[in-house]
Amino acid sequence: MPRQWKRKTDRGVPANVLKVASDEVTGKGKSVRSVAKAHGICHVTLSRYCKSLQKLRDQGSSDLPSVGYRSNNKVFSEVQEKNLADYLTQAADLYYGLTPREVRKFAFQLAVTYNITHPQIWNENQMAGPDWFTFFMKRNPSLSMRSAEATSLTRATSFNRTNVERFFNSLGRVIERYKFDGSDIWNVDETGVTTVQTPERVVARRGVKQVGAMTSGERGVLVSVACAVQALGNAIPPFFVFPRKRYKEYFVQNGPTGSAGSGNASGWMQEEDFLLFLNHFAKHTKVSPEKKVLLLMDNHSSHLSVKAIDFCKEKGIVLLTFPPHCSHKLQPLDCSVYGPFKKMVNTASDAWMKMNPAKTMTIYDIPNIVKTALSAATPKNIRAGFQTTGIWPFNPDIFEECDYAPSQVTDRPDPGTSLKSGAFQPHSPPIHLGTASSPPTNQVTSGSSAIHDATMSCAPAEPATSGLSPGQVFSPSALRPFPKAGPRKTSSGTRRKRQSEILTDTPVKQALMEEEQRRGSKNVRKSILGKNKGRQKKKERTPQRKTTKKILKTNAEDSETSDDENLCVICLEAFGNSKPKEVWVKCAQCSLWAHQACTPGLPAFICHHCDSD
Repeated sequence: MPRQWKRKTDRGVPANVLKVASDEVTGKGKSVRSVAKAHGICHVTLSRYCKSLQKLRDQGSSDLPSVGYRSNNKVFSEVQEKNLADYLTQAADLYYGLTPREVRKFAFQLAVTYNITHPQIWNENQMAGPDWFTFFMKRNPSLSMRSAEATSLTRATSFNRTNVERFFNSLGRVIERYKFDGSDIWNVDETGVTTVQTPERVVARRGVKQVGAMTSGERGVLVSVACAVQALGNAIPPFFVFPRKRYKEYFVQNGPTGSAGSGNASGWMQEEDFLLFLNHFAKHTKVSPEKKVLLLMDNHSSHLSVKAIDFCKEKGIVLLTFPPHCSHKLQPLDCSVYGPFKKMVNTASDAWMKMNPAKTMTIYDIPNIVKTALSAATPKNIRAGFQTTGIWPFNPDIFEECDYAPSQVTDRPDPGTSLKSGAFQPHSPPIHLGTASSPPTNQVTSGSSAIHDATMSCAPAEPATSGLSPGQVFSPSALRPFPKAGPRKTSSGTRRKRQSEILTDTPVKQALMEEEQRRGSKNVRKSILGKNKGRQKKKERTPQRKTTKKILKTNAEDSETSDDENLCVICLEAFGNSKPKEVWVKCAQCSLWAHQACTPGLPAFICHHCDSD
């Protein structure tokens, strides 16, 4: 059968015409032939439709008979395929989407479990055929093949309603307290620019298996670039952090006008570098205690220092942090600026390599490349980032339920309430997204699939020809439950969990000061213990033979300077008892003497004490 079937005739009667004609036959008592002639349809078609309608009414059903052409080799009904499409959509929203091959295997498991007639080739391959999958996708245009973006588990689970609501509550409180508008809200974030770019696609000869593109090296050197953007679309010059301990002003002479920088051994933003950036930020924004601004940033350790908070309170900068691992959804720079910026960096790096053949790109060429790539930070992109995150205009309801769906995998009830009511068993095994290992049930599962299963249970009953027994419900989630994490393990760690906070508030600053004091005292105690332990190990490493050598050397030094008191380090014979013209040699390390005849005769003599060391 051709994949693209086209109808060649316009024969067939619409269902609404048959319904009107059947009402005239049954309701008004007219003959079938007269009504069929009046509506221009075949009297046999109308008679067959009236008989089917009467049969359904005798069974107590209010449905209408099916009319027109229908597929004879269709495995699942329309309702069943809709349930399967809804299941695939929700699995993708949870970031546990199924590949085409997994969908085909799952369709075969559904057909076998619910005793639905299917082709014999499905049993041989243990999966549905590729043609079925192709037509299934065409019949459900709401589905499409997409390339999934890798998302870490911490990001997927940390972006939940609790963390987001806490952030927007703090943001709304700050905006209302200081009467901020779009010109006062800023966002800062760092990104890395390396000297080895990702080459773009090129035009090459067809049929070649491998096409190369020139890069500066195999592993690049990274330079951190900190950018700050305003909710109205403005931006200040970038701030560079070079992997150099001594920063020089000429590092950024080819960069954007007004840019600044610093340096450290790693090239990543540190506390001292962030303090220098705050000076750079205050210089370009003209902030003052009378005209405060709001600076949004992440919870990186380099941003959480008491010195930086004191500087911000003095200058009039209000600091608000995002929830941990939520910057991919809440940070404007990540949402709309850094994506096109990285593409422009690759384009500019490729152009630099073509204009400078046989040259290696260094970290001092990066400011010029960033200068070219910053054309991606247009006011339109910047404003779009603040708008899509709901920061400005302020919209705390910007995110929908599907945005929080990945975090539902780890949703757990409150231990203080659920354990008392018995609604959650702490030792129940977690449910994983796997193959069918148990028969499907009609019970509604807990967690993220509760609403979905409840909707499935309200679906109309399948016809008896589908293979379902009376009262059985076609439910894909019952055969393959959605993933659900088990109870959280109790941890004895004392590491503090970060959250969205207003850092310039006094209680938060006081907590950071206490944390730094504890960290400092702990580091001092570790250093003292490490020194004492090193001294103890050094004493334990001292061997006995070294003591013997020291005793011999001490005896030689404390004795009189006469040569008669010098002993051979090997045979211990005094120099005064040596034979005439007997040659003595000195150890090259400890300066002790020995008979040349007692030594191996090498050009440089080393005694057995020093040789063993």
